[in-house]
Amino acid sequence: MNQAVIAATGLHVPAQSVSNAELVTSFNAYVDLFNAENAADIAAGAVDALVHSSEAFIEKASGIKARYVVNKEGVIDPKVMRPHITERRNEEISILAEIAVEAAKDALSRWDKPASKIGAVICAASNMQRAYPAMAIEVQQALGIEGFGFDMNVACSSATFGIKTAADYIGSGDTRAVLMVNPEITSAHLNFRDRDSHFIFGDVATAVIVEVADGAAGGWDILGTRLKTQFSNNIRNNFGFLNRCAPEGVGARDKLFVQEGRKVFREVVPMVSQMIVEHAADLGIDPTALKRLWLHQANLNMNELIARKVLGRDPTPEESVIILDEFANTSSAGSIIAFHRANADFATGETGLICSFGAGYSAGTVFVRKR
Repeated sequence: MNQAVIAATGLHVPAQSVSNAELVTSFNAYVDLFNAENAADIAAGAVDALVHSSEAFIEKASGIKARYVVNKEGVIDPKVMRPHITERRNEEISILAEIAVEAAKDALSRWDKPASKIGAVICAASNMQRAYPAMAIEVQQALGIEGFGFDMNVACSSATFGIKTAADYIGSGDTRAVLMVNPEITSAHLNFRDRDSHFIFGDVATAVIVEVADGAAGGWDILGTRLKTQFSNNIRNNFGFLNRCAPEGVGARDKLFVQEGRKVFREVVPMVSQMIVEHAADLGIDPTALKRLWLHQANLNMNELIARKVLGRDPTPEESVIILDEFANTSSAGSIIAFHRANADFATGETGLICSFGAGYSAGTVFVRKR
């Protein structure tokens, strides 16, 4: 089996950002409009009045302070509250492929090798804009890559599942280098009119190049990968092509992101913590000696608790990287942003963990060692 190496990563950040203050202003304006328009039904007890959000509520619940979005105008308009994304002609590159290509170009520049050296492309993300053709094949064409490409969706765990898949292709000798991209326009699946979740998500794209070790200059040895899934309805999005077959339900709340946040917290934290500790033990790694955890960026409290269980102590900001204050939850891209932004201080031989967890439930662990 060939040794697989994370050779380079890339990041594309949208130009526009929305602060908690802007989001709260928009949401509260919508609440006022709704309560005014439904005043009679609210007074009669037929409809529940909506409640204002606040910056303090958002930050306490999540640790999020802002998020990048592909379109700000629609998101903060209380009469719209969704991004304006113009549909493109089939002859134009799709928006998901476009941002994936930008992240890939960043990774390729750091890799310092031409795209022609890539043998496969994996687009691993939580929200695909169409069923087919695959966005990965579109990215492949845009970058002039031969070989093959395909899409995969394991929600917030898509990136670690993608790294595992890429490492397997390297290990088997099918190809010498794989490009794995995570384009996430999560603002498009978020219900900005739901107080409990209107602040959660942001948009971004990341890329990871995995190659065979004998051709890599530096990078990170992939020491081991492990995947886990366990079915749960506590995080769900029912939007899909079958919705047109039952048109009476097209506007239902569950056609956008919905979750039972407290249940997710209670069930996912122990599952992920145990998975990390057991995987480390099987690899002969002392989890308490890991230099850094690059965890999925969904919730500050969740990350702190997982890190505490793994490290056996309160984590320092250097040990458990947090980027969700700036980016919010970017689904599959979050752990990759954290890794991309916070690994330059590693010395040869030092180890860390890239870890994801999310809907499914799904979870993935990728232990890496600086070469």
